[in-house]
Amino acid sequence: METHTREDRNAELPLFAQAREVNANPAPKKWTVTELTTQIRGVLEPAFSQVWVQGEVSNFRPAASGHIYFSLKDQGASISAAIFGWGARRKTFELRDGLQVLCRGKLSIYPPRGSYQLIIDQVEPLGAGALQLAFEQLKAKLAAEGLFDSARKRALPKYPTRIAVVTSPSGAAIQDMLNILRRRAPHLRVTIIPAVVQGDDAPAHIIRGLELANRYRLGDIVVLARGGGSIEDLWCFNHEDLARAIRNSALPVVSAVGHEIDFTISDFVSDLRAPTPSAAAEIVSSHWVEASNRIKDQAQRMKMAVLRDVMTRKKLLSHVSARVVSPRDRLREQAQRVDEFSLRLERAIRIRLERKKNLMDQWMGKLDALSPLRVLKRGYTLVRDPSLDGLVVKSVENVRSGQELEITFYDGQRTVRAL
Repeated sequence: METHTREDRNAELPLFAQAREVNANPAPKKWTVTELTTQIRGVLEPAFSQVWVQGEVSNFRPAASGHIYFSLKDQGASISAAIFGWGARRKTFELRDGLQVLCRGKLSIYPPRGSYQLIIDQVEPLGAGALQLAFEQLKAKLAAEGLFDSARKRALPKYPTRIAVVTSPSGAAIQDMLNILRRRAPHLRVTIIPAVVQGDDAPAHIIRGLELANRYRLGDIVVLARGGGSIEDLWCFNHEDLARAIRNSALPVVSAVGHEIDFTISDFVSDLRAPTPSAAAEIVSSHWVEASNRIKDQAQRMKMAVLRDVMTRKKLLSHVSARVVSPRDRLREQAQRVDEFSLRLERAIRIRLERKKNLMDQWMGKLDALSPLRVLKRGYTLVRDPSLDGLVVKSVENVRSGQELEITFYDGQRTVRAL
């Protein structure tokens, strides 16, 4: 039978019991809020430095800084959570209220509110972890076999004339593709091969569509198209048999599955991965668009060159036309000059005649003033001897008695006989 001293018993008691035994009424410890919060933080955070928590996203609040805040809840409790830098991360899905997620993180105390929260560094939709693991395992297997080697990928024809699309004919993806192709390359012939693109039967449908496209040469390019969705929705494009069928296709294959952030095995094994079905339509028609733009550009340049040549020749023709006078214009010009000379000659003759007439009038006036008729009109007469051919008799001595004389008055003549 063991015996213990008082000291031995005290050593076995907890420290706070020893303190109570020493002093039954100790002074109470006074904590500040900060001290208490720090003390709790020091105990809580090391104990929960890495935990996995599953729950439903609630009260989702994205911040402008790129951080997000929300609550994780289940039927019995709720805990605040935060992810810092979520906006800058490459995400395969978007968080939203009501989404079941599995989170890895650590517990932390937020001193300003004195509350604890889960600081998350990894999050994935609940149930997606197993699918992601299967995806990575199949991806590694096929990569090891060389199915993803770039050397095995074929270049797409630059100017395809026929496109075969394996997709759901009722989906929005094919409508978007058709709208883009009608706008960018309306001459392309598109053959839609109906296929189920979601669910357990989808891989067989897609493989059959791919085989039909190859067997009947339904296109120069085969496009596998589907709109966006969850990892479960797109899982049929991660099927190993489909990957091998794509690799064995005699026709180039374009994988256009989901959104830009979605990746499937089909994307890696295809000859080209398009971020979206709409992007696939733009890719297969890109060279046609470039050719069309080049033709339009060349046509515009040719038009401008012809216009410049026409303008140059028009200016030259105008310049030459201004220097060359037609015979008709020259005749009209000569006729006009003849008319002008005629007028000038007529005017000169009229002026000269007027001058001569005036001069004649002056001489006539002078002659009239000196005319014998003027003298006779003043009462003088002119005596002529008819026998002497009308010689003027100037002196009485030249008149004989009985001689006939012709006397000229201003208004007539008379013959008289001298006494």
